[in-house]
Amino acid sequence: MGSRTIIIDHGSGFLKAGLSGWNEPQMVFPSIVNYIPCRENPGPSYARRRVSLGIDFCHPDTFSYPIERGRVLNWEGVEHIWTFVLEKHRQEQEDFPVMITESPLREPSDRRKTMEIMFELLDVPSVLLADQLEMSLYASGLLTGVVVDSGYGLTRVKSFHLGRPLPSSCKTLEFAGQDLSAYLFKSLFKEDCNRHNLFQLETVATTQMGKCYVPQNLAEALDFRQSLPSGSDESNIYQLPDGTPVELTPMQRLAPEMFFSPQVFDLPGPSISQAFAESMETCDATMHPLLMSHVVACGGNTLYHGFTKRLYEELAAYHFSTTEAIIWGGSNRNFSVWLGASVVAHLSTYRSEWMTREEYDESMRL
Repeated sequence: MGSRTIIIDHGSGFLKAGLSGWNEPQMVFPSIVNYIPCRENPGPSYARRRVSLGIDFCHPDTFSYPIERGRVLNWEGVEHIWTFVLEKHRQEQEDFPVMITESPLREPSDRRKTMEIMFELLDVPSVLLADQLEMSLYASGLLTGVVVDSGYGLTRVKSFHLGRPLPSSCKTLEFAGQDLSAYLFKSLFKEDCNRHNLFQLETVATTQMGKCYVPQNLAEALDFRQSLPSGSDESNIYQLPDGTPVELTPMQRLAPEMFFSPQVFDLPGPSISQAFAESMETCDATMHPLLMSHVVACGGNTLYHGFTKRLYEELAAYHFSTTEAIIWGGSNRNFSVWLGASVVAHLSTYRSEWMTREEYDESMRL
């Protein structure tokens, strides 16, 4: 394709966008829209409301995620976000081709709607829809391996050989970062839990990013944390708006354990390691050594301290081969999908998979 391509990786929790060729996306923001009541319609109905990005601090109860668990629930919101991204990049050049990553849960109707928005509303010259897990594999520089991805809405495992997915190897779990957030909301604020309360939102986000980690052994970690004198660990403390300090419980600090022991948190299984095992069982046994030596960890949840080490130890318990598991995961693995798409945007081998505006127009006439 052309020298530059707009890459849009629109996940359930965050949107990552930017021009191909960069080492990271230039735009990263929550996949959130809000509907502000206007004078013509001050109420909650859909008619004549104004949509905008992010959370409106004057109306914090009006925001929502247009994509949930990898499925588009609000195309108007998605359209608004994509329009914002393209307008920002078109300040530099008008006719950028666009690559959009897509979840394996997207339906054919979703693909048609994406093409309709891109060609008929946003007037782009060409579009490529790219599988998110395949892009993560390419970001690691590999063509063969098992991708373990855990983001905001979904946790997924998928095996590839020479760049092609292995049949029936994709395992999708509908628990991920948003479930960890929900657990912290309920355990921190109990009956006062309000997902639209800005202070609670900030407290949960800060706790997740700065205080939570994956233990190597849950029982031992609980014993250790419970043995500490109250107030001895300042990293356990967060403050209420009135300045009152509150101490986190051991389970709140160890909340990412849910990815490995969902039953402890009353979540349905399987765990990430069990999903990995199920994916491997669908693959020919002769491929297990090669696949086990190329396990790609990606997605925001894999950034929790201790995650990749715990994953390695869990995978070592499965005897798929005599080869030890080797986990590939860079420091920017929360951007793996976008980075892989940035590479693919310039590969001539993908040229036939792009759809041009002329091809779209022709398909609509048929």
